[in-house]
Amino acid sequence: MGLEKIELEKMETVVMVTGEEPAPVPRVPNRYEKVFQPCLVELLGTMFFVFFGCTSVIENVPGSGRLQPALVHGLLVFVLVAVMDKISGSHFNPPFTLAIYLCGGMELVMVGPYLASQLIGGVLGAAMSKVMTPADHYLNTTGAAFDILKSEKQLPAAIFAEVSMTCLITLVVLMVAVNTKTKTPLGPILGGRVRDLHEPGPGFRPSGGALIAAALLRLLLGDEKMRLIMK
Repeated sequence: MGLEKIELEKMETVVMVTGEEPAPVPRVPNRYEKVFQPCLVELLGTMFFVFFGCTSVIENVPGSGRLQPALVHGLLVFVLVAVMDKISGSHFNPPFTLAIYLCGGMELVMVGPYLASQLIGGVLGAAMSKVMTPADHYLNTTGAAFDILKSEKQLPAAIFAEVSMTCLITLVVLMVAVNTKTKTPLGPILGGRVRDLHEPGPGFRPSGGALIAAALLRLLLGDEKMRLIMK
């Protein structure tokens, strides 16, 4: 009560001296809005992303190739980012969270909770897809990496492709959402379209690609505030 009375007296003094009402003080988010709500959004967003992504691969019609999973992933990312971005930043992917932290887009104290929320959401999403799809479809999955890798000789090329595309996607995310010079409201569209190219199914994304993207921004592509060298 004492602090509120002092603030009220200050506002009255300003009005009396200037004749104008002071600008309203912006509301400070409470602990739930700063910590728990973003983690809940990351859990739910990752859960639905993995659920629809896995289901689109499991139920993929062979004649459609990889078009169905790619469209599902890309369009779903667009919707989730558009509606949840202002709450958590819409990472929905551990490599994104690591790269965004390394580029100064979030505090270290939130990295662990974000990663835990995403992992839990991924497990729940995969479980939901298993419950939804018929057992014979679930056991006879032939989409995405299930029918691309025929032998161990193809594994190095597949890992290289994953690292490269993860680097590209992460670079887009960092440029449109973190880097001040290149921020744009078109982030959800750009991120979704890039994922259309990359997402043949819910596969493994090495964090190495995300680390390379973060290094590119920190050393070469970032604005003056983000770059560590050549300022």
